[in-house]
Amino acid sequence: MMSPAMPLYDSESRNLRLALCGDLMLTRRLAVYKEPRFLALRDLLNGADCAFANFESTIRRYGECTPSLTQGTYMTTEPHLLEDVKWLGLKLVSCANNHAYEYGEQGIMSTYRNLDAAGIAHAGSGANLREALSPGYVETPAGRIALIAAVATFQEFNRATDQRPDAIGKPGINALGHQVVYDVDEQAFRELRRMGEALGLEAEKARARGWFYSASEAGAAEEGIYTFYGKRYRQSDGFAVHTSVNKRDAEAQLRQIREAKREADWVIVSLHSHEMGGESFLKATTRPGLVEPAQFVKDFAHACIDEGADVFAGHGPHSLLGAELYKGKPIFYSLGDFVMQNETVRHFPSHAYTRFGLDHEATPADFLDARSDHDRKAHPAHPEYWESVVAVCDFRDGELDKVELHPIDLGFGRPRPQRGRPLLADPTVGDKILNDMDRLSKPYGVEVERDGGIGLIRARVAAAV
Repeated sequence: MMSPAMPLYDSESRNLRLALCGDLMLTRRLAVYKEPRFLALRDLLNGADCAFANFESTIRRYGECTPSLTQGTYMTTEPHLLEDVKWLGLKLVSCANNHAYEYGEQGIMSTYRNLDAAGIAHAGSGANLREALSPGYVETPAGRIALIAAVATFQEFNRATDQRPDAIGKPGINALGHQVVYDVDEQAFRELRRMGEALGLEAEKARARGWFYSASEAGAAEEGIYTFYGKRYRQSDGFAVHTSVNKRDAEAQLRQIREAKREADWVIVSLHSHEMGGESFLKATTRPGLVEPAQFVKDFAHACIDEGADVFAGHGPHSLLGAELYKGKPIFYSLGDFVMQNETVRHFPSHAYTRFGLDHEATPADFLDARSDHDRKAHPAHPEYWESVVAVCDFRDGELDKVELHPIDLGFGRPRPQRGRPLLADPTVGDKILNDMDRLSKPYGVEVERDGGIGLIRARVAAAV
């Protein structure tokens, strides 16, 4: 009997060390700083076979690309800063997020071209839908890694669209749509119908159905559902919120996972979503109080693992959410912030200023002071947005062995020119972050252990239990 062939390639061992980071909102140099805990973070990322982040910005030179309309930051990352991204150790990024389209189709393509020129692998946007859907690939010592990246928080005109034989596609993002249904009791349901009729909404729907709109645009009648100002309500015994993924969009993502499984050794799925759910969605009065993703996000994450993805990396809330092990594969519902430099953008379009009643004499600092009420609200007011983790996944023989959670500190409460750059957290801040991750992950049956200031999720132990 012939003995088994000796491995020819290192990747045949099916060993991988993968570092996963959250949202990267970069506006400034990184490589000039020398703090030991910052350099230790760089060593951590460069020591992995691959490091991933969500690139939540448009890569362009100031003065290039026409701005769209948004209530966001109008993020800009200048192309020369991509050298610092590589210096830090990032090799693979998602471009599917709500900031990707802030400079329109030109911004989408500028980001795409600049990442290609810098040699940073990416996925999630493109010149047409097929390009935005298609996996990005990066070569590593552990084998070829594929990334499928999608976004659930978007304006409909942000979508990339299909090519046709007689028309080119539209540049945009890889969108994952979803539906929301609000359960209300019988009395509330009757009152909604009564208001709709009295306010002329029913007549408006009838006029739309007789015009040249599609059934979905005109508000086609659905059994048991009443649509009121664009939101769908269902009569029930009580009140609840239900979300479900757009089946066509989801199948498009799953098709790309099947493609990537045949073309790569490892598959990552990234989803950017601000949509939240659970009990906290009904009761929390601040955004940091939201601690659970919407149900469609959980369902989609499970479907991706079922289809063959090795890792699901979520982001969007800018704060940490829990981690889950599903069929032995890691799911991170939100990795929080990684670099948070959205307060040192050098120029903003006029729309940003007029939203807050500022004139043409106003400066970027004036705009930033106005929108955060001088750091008394939004991100500057809450430490949760400045405390995060880098999740390092160790696979052995093709199976997840453990996840290391390395706490990072982005400088909550520091002056605007300082905060936003990550350092490995000191023991006090690090302990708080790991306590948060343990609390947020327990509902998924995951316990975060401690090992010298690092959080540990032991996959093989969890599987045995």
